[in-house]
Formats: sequence, structure tokens, C-alpha cells
Amino acid sequence: MTKDECKKVVTDIIADIAPDEDLSTLKPDVRLRDQLQLDSMDFLDIVMELRKRHGIEVPEADYIQLASLDSSAEYLTPKFNALAAKTAPGRG
Repeated sequence: MTKDECKKVVTDIIADIAPDEDLSTLKPDVRLRDQLQLDSMDFLDIVMELRKRHGIEVPEADYIQLASLDSSAEYLTPKFNALAAKTAPGRG
């Protein structure tokens, strides 16, 4: 998975959690909470959806890594790729 694909995963989750938000103007290097009306419960929903939809675990100590789209992509891309490698046919 590419970093752009990871950003799309995060924005898709945000679109479901906060459907009234305009995600078309999101700046990838600015904290999501500075751009959107997300509270701490919304943020936890993002983390829970990553686990539920994609099997990605984000420990509480790493929540800061999901602050912006860029930092989310940096953090999540290796996790998605490791998960894909583990579940690929002929592996594990």
C-alpha cells in the first residue's frame, strides 16, 4: 500500500465519522484536529475503525502519529504492508 492509499483510508474513515466535514480542502501536513471539528471520541473512532476495517492496531502511545494525514501515512504504510505480507498466499 502506498502512502497516498493510506491517506485515502484515513479520509474515508473520517468521512464516515464526520460526514458534515469538507475533506476536499484538507492539508496533509496540518494536524487533523486543527482543520476539522474532531473531538477525542472522534479520534478514538478513527483508531477503532482502523482495527475493525483493516486489522491495524494502534497503541495509545502511538496516537500522536495519527495527528495529520502525512504522519498517519508515515505510520500506517509499513503496518498495512506488514499485514499484507503476513496474509499473502504462501506466507506465514
